[in-house]
Amino acid sequence: MAVKIRLRRMGKKKAPFYRIVVADSRFPRDGRFIEEIGYYNPLTDPAEIKIDAEAAKKWIGNGAQPTDTVRDLLKKQGII
Repeated sequence: MAVKIRLRRMGKKKAPFYRIVVADSRFPRDGRFIEEIGYYNPLTDPAEIKIDAEAAKKWIGNGAQPTDTVRDLLKKQGII
């Protein structure tokens, strides 16, 4: 089971809001997930990012691979 830390799109059309989730890579983007560890709102100025650092570190330690976008968000928060 390849586990990814990725974004799950929420919100209305043309008003995206993302939740940062840990999910099996075989599941669809907005489908089933294992755990929600934060959220990202790109529409606010500055962009609002909230991530549970302990949960993110735990999942990365267990082998979960963050996507490129999530990796950038984790770096901005100082988690990795």
